[in-house]
This record gives sequence, C-alpha cells and structure tokens, in this order.
Amino acid sequence: MTEQNITNVVLVHGAFADGSGWRRVYDLLTARGFRVSIVQNPLTSLEADVAATTRVLDQQDGPAILVGHSWGGTVITEAGVHPHVAGLVYVSAIAPDAGESSGQQYEGFAPTPEFVIDVADDGFGFLNRDAFHAGFAADLSEEDAAFLADSQVPVAMSVFGEAVTNAAWRDKPSWAVIATEDKAFDQAMLQHMARRIGAEITNVPGSHALFISQAEAVADVIATAAQNAAR
Repeated sequence: MTEQNITNVVLVHGAFADGSGWRRVYDLLTARGFRVSIVQNPLTSLEADVAATTRVLDQQDGPAILVGHSWGGTVITEAGVHPHVAGLVYVSAIAPDAGESSGQQYEGFAPTPEFVIDVADDGFGFLNRDAFHAGFAADLSEEDAAFLADSQVPVAMSVFGEAVTNAAWRDKPSWAVIATEDKAFDQAMLQHMARRIGAEITNVPGSHALFISQAEAVADVIATAAQNAAR
C-alpha cells in the first residue's frame, strides 16, 4: 500500500448481530491491502465485550483503526484506550463519555417505535422478527433481512445501563458514518453524539444495517481514518 502507515483494522459488531455482517466491509478493505480482524462479542456484558475486543487488539502487529457499529460504539469507546488503537470509527454507533451509560444517550431524543425489542424472562433481548426488516434492515432484501433476523444474537439488556470508565475518543481521532434512515436511533441523537466527540461525519442514505447496505461508504471512511490517523 502506498502512503499508508496504518494497515490494521478491527471491526466490532453491535447488539442483535454478529461479526459475519462485516463480510462486505472485510472484503473491500482486504482488497485494498488492509489486515482486517473481526471481534465476536458475547453481548453478555460491557466487560465481556471489551475483553473480547481487547484480545483481538492484543493480536495486532501495530497501530489499528477500531470500528464499532451501534452498541459496538460503546465497546470501542472503552476498549479504544488500547495502545494499538490509533483512531476510532463509529458506524451509526453509540458514543458515551466516561461515567455515562449507553442508555443515557437516548435521554431527550425521540423514541424509535419501529425498532421493537422483545425481552425474555432472563433479561436478554431479541429484535421482534416481524418488525426486524423495517426496524433494522429496511434497505436489504427480504431474504437478507430474514437471515439476519433468524441468526441474531440476543443481548443482555443490562449492558445499556453499564457506564464506561474510559472515553477513548477524548484522546484519539474519530470518524462517524451515520445512516440517515436509521430506525434504531433518533437521527438527532446520532448527530449529537458524533458532534460531541468531534468526529468527522459522513452521512449516507441507509438503514441501521448500513455496515452491510453501505459497505463501500463505510470502507471508504475506514480507509480515510487509516490515512489521517497515521499523520
């Protein structure tokens, strides 16, 4: 790769999903010469997801761009203080400050009635299957949305009440890719979080599943982050 000092990228998925959703981004970045690693979050606690991310960061052979989608934004906010992390990319993602929880980020913003979470007796949440296509992946085919709905990973709803102790974005450059038709978060909430962390913002048309539907745009921002964080 020419004029490229950062070649490592670590991708962190959000709630109700797993790392396989990053496949298109992975293919696009590896074709450009990046070494891409994908975290598989257990989604059982913030601590567990940060530990899973840290294990992957420990395996990097140099500086890396750390990318998080949705709940993964909270994970990278905490895990991003790792010495290998040179920059952060938030993909329609939550970005709390130190001492704040993910749930606090919703305060004062509009509800998202199309994003329907069914919570089981054990405290784990699944996205409602009937509402999944409209709420999570409206710009994917019915077949792709059905696969995502049927392969979703439940999240311990308690994670949204867990506060982060570190805010890596305070010390490391950040970028944000925001889906303008995201039904999981109020658009004003996404824009507010991205502005607060001082991120360079890219708005793209797309659903909450923009990491799949807008993989090219997401990969471009990650590549830009790698170029600029290296300076």
